[in-house]
Amino acid sequence: MDHPHADSEKGPSLAIVPVSDIELLPRDATDEEIRNLPLVVDHIPLAAWAAALLGAAERFSYYSIISIWQNYMQHGRDVGTVPGALGLGQSVATSISNSFFVFSFVTPMLFALVSDVWLGRYNTLLLSFSLLICGSSVMFITSLPVALDNGAGIPGLAVSMVFTGLGVGGIKSTISPFIGDQYVQRKPRLVRKKNRDLVVVDGSRTIQFLYNAFYWFTNIASLSSIPATFLEREFGFWTAYLMATISLIVPFAVLISLKSRLVKVVPQENILPKAVRALTIAARNGFNLDHAKNSYQIENQGRSVPWEDGFIDELKRGLVACRVIFSFAFFYLSITQMYNNLISQAGQMNLHGVPNDMIQAMAGVACVVFGPVIQALYNFLAKRRIPFGPIARISTAFLICGGGMAYAAGLQRLIYTTGPCYDAPLACPASQGMPNDVNVWLQLPVYVALAVAEIFGLVTASEYSYEKAPRGMRSVVQAMVQLSACVGALLGIAISPAARDPYLVIVYGVLAGVMGLCSALFWVVFRRYDRINDQLNCLPDAASEPERT
Repeated sequence: MDHPHADSEKGPSLAIVPVSDIELLPRDATDEEIRNLPLVVDHIPLAAWAAALLGAAERFSYYSIISIWQNYMQHGRDVGTVPGALGLGQSVATSISNSFFVFSFVTPMLFALVSDVWLGRYNTLLLSFSLLICGSSVMFITSLPVALDNGAGIPGLAVSMVFTGLGVGGIKSTISPFIGDQYVQRKPRLVRKKNRDLVVVDGSRTIQFLYNAFYWFTNIASLSSIPATFLEREFGFWTAYLMATISLIVPFAVLISLKSRLVKVVPQENILPKAVRALTIAARNGFNLDHAKNSYQIENQGRSVPWEDGFIDELKRGLVACRVIFSFAFFYLSITQMYNNLISQAGQMNLHGVPNDMIQAMAGVACVVFGPVIQALYNFLAKRRIPFGPIARISTAFLICGGGMAYAAGLQRLIYTTGPCYDAPLACPASQGMPNDVNVWLQLPVYVALAVAEIFGLVTASEYSYEKAPRGMRSVVQAMVQLSACVGALLGIAISPAARDPYLVIVYGVLAGVMGLCSALFWVVFRRYDRINDQLNCLPDAASEPERT
């Protein structure tokens, strides 16, 4: 991958060379120009925007399904003021929800290998959309009243979760690198704007902008949970799942129709065996990866290895990304509270006519509102050369997430100190189906905090994993993000027995404390990666640009 500070032809200059009116622009920028001139975003091709919108369409369907699952599983039919179907209770529903998340976070690794080595990302996306259509169709059919009357609810849920988990896993491992593939990253170029100011068009800034835009699109799509919750309440769960199915068929057809216009990277050889062998050699030499380089092996061991030195440099970059990404486990544990325990918390509050599982859609609204604001912040800092690297952004995300969990703990305490049922909401004789008298909109700051944390954290994780991953392992490294989320879901299963009244204040309080500690430890351990980020990007690639079609 080309690096902004690498310029093999010109080398570093001592000052910015004045650009005359007759000099041909654009040209490769010098090191000094990169350090001193504003860095701006490159032109983004239409194919990249199309790929981002396809990913957003999948999110529209996904949130239509999962946003109402907690009610579907937890509550019984025609019981109380909250819609339900299976009547499994909060603890069991939360365990099933976290089990689904574990499954959907494990499957990306399988699809990443299939994508990078065999099918390619485009064909993997086609397969994944097909699986998702099957999953949502099963959910639609088995949530019909006649199907629930005949006991199809639980079997249908199980089958749907398998298909949906597989489809989501395939798309999660593939869509981010597929979007990045649509933009061919080049060396930083010096250009003159219309107002005649000189700026540097930077590929890294462009990738950051593209992933922020993709995340913005997906959060607009996540607002599908709003109509889904109203459909669930007014007409039944099956109407929301029908909407989810239709919303998948449309992008699937678009993906097929745009086949000739989308950039498709030809699958590379499976480099995982080489990576494992290189790591084994490094382990035998004091865990020094430089000792696994071919040049070192020839000079010191008298033997050759089947890779070039550049492969080891790429592997170094990928390992840095993996170390950073695996730190997201507790972050994901906190984020997934939006889809289970926080929905249940809303059900314990005075809803004022709003579905309890609609409030979590406010996280998507907050992302839509704050996404451009945070992008403007990045632009402001970049133009003024104020550093705010990926490690700093992730540390900020962890801290804000901890603040959101602390607020949730305080809100849960308020619920427990309010009648009619205090620390047994909806469960005391005085309730008669009515929740504790606390306004549900007091939950809003929780979702705003978690949304801002996602923008700083998850977008940076996608950007970091794409830029640092070896070209033949981009889907695999992206899948590592999901493995980190899998660990978070497993932790969620571990704490699910405590996720019930009257212990929820403790659950949220512990999460808040853990996220605050994670923020501090993450910054202390990894902050040096922000200082050497340029050197990491500067490590040469093992091979030329992969073949694209």
